[in-house]
Amino acid sequence: MLNSIFTTTSDGSATLTASSFILAAVTALVLGIVAAAVYLKTYKSRTSPQTFAITLIVLPVVIAVIIMLVGNNVARAFSLAGAFSIIRFRSAPGDPQEITYVLYTMAIGLAAGMGYLAYAGIAAVLILAVLFVLNSTNFGGTTVADQILKITVPEDMYFKNEIEDTLNQFTSKWTLKKIKTTELGSLFEINYLIRLKQDANEKQFIDALRTLNGNLTIAMQYNLLADEY
Repeated sequence: MLNSIFTTTSDGSATLTASSFILAAVTALVLGIVAAAVYLKTYKSRTSPQTFAITLIVLPVVIAVIIMLVGNNVARAFSLAGAFSIIRFRSAPGDPQEITYVLYTMAIGLAAGMGYLAYAGIAAVLILAVLFVLNSTNFGGTTVADQILKITVPEDMYFKNEIEDTLNQFTSKWTLKKIKTTELGSLFEINYLIRLKQDANEKQFIDALRTLNGNLTIAMQYNLLADEY
């Protein structure tokens, strides 16, 4: 049951048949669909999950097909490496959880491509169950999330101490991240990393800041990525 579905010849190479090829590809496809379903159930990204979910479905099949076609043929492996070396991939950095899903689908595709379908299924169930439980229980998370506060202040109304007094009143912690000038130096844009107190009223907090910045733009950003902290 745990052996490879591919038969091995005397020289150590695997014999690929149409039925075993289809079985391995379908297994990779099914496990990719299960992975995409778990991802859609647990994702917390700010972007649409559709593209990434489709990638999770297709990637195991692609990896499995490549592994099956290359097999033990060294010449094919070098040819494949040369073909991939001319392809340039460009994408925005993903969060660690999405990278974990990508590595998972690659492992499943590798196992299916080598014919170890039972191992692929066992690994899929184990890894996806762990990811689902950790997300469902909010393991390592906090009840209050951090936000980025962006406040625009006129040059003649920039009273840093008053802003920080307001932050002390409504937040449990805050850190000054960045100050820059805009509108030819007539305005300051100040960025703080903040964590509101659990009993803090967001509207009262924003209203207090509006009295300090002349009712100019105030923005609070949620669901921060790791590189935004």
